[in-house]
Amino acid sequence: MFEHVKAFSGFSVDDIPKARRFYGETLGLKVTEEYGMLTLHLAGDRPTLVYPKNDHTPATFTILNFPVDDIDAAVDELASRGVAFESYPVTDDRGIARGQGPAIAWFKDPAGNILSVLQENA
Repeated sequence: MFEHVKAFSGFSVDDIPKARRFYGETLGLKVTEEYGMLTLHLAGDRPTLVYPKNDHTPATFTILNFPVDDIDAAVDELASRGVAFESYPVTDDRGIARGQGPAIAWFKDPAGNILSVLQENA
């Protein structure tokens, strides 16, 4: 039934202007706005809808994963842009988990949703 439909994903935030700055300026994604909602234009023609929700509750799981060639360089670049990485029992002092799958580091958007960078090729 939906095999040829261009489905897309979406998630909520509590502040569209903050989200636009974060996704557009901090992460460097192409972002458009229409009807008070954002579209993140991800590589591979994967639009993602970001919509406002007054009673927004941050996702407790990773909503977007960004594959990178060099996780250390990505973490350094994001940290230089003001991104703080999450600390979990499996992460090192830089916030990177290594050795149990691809190296991965988690961070949050201004609405508290969890995102990650993960090393595509170890």
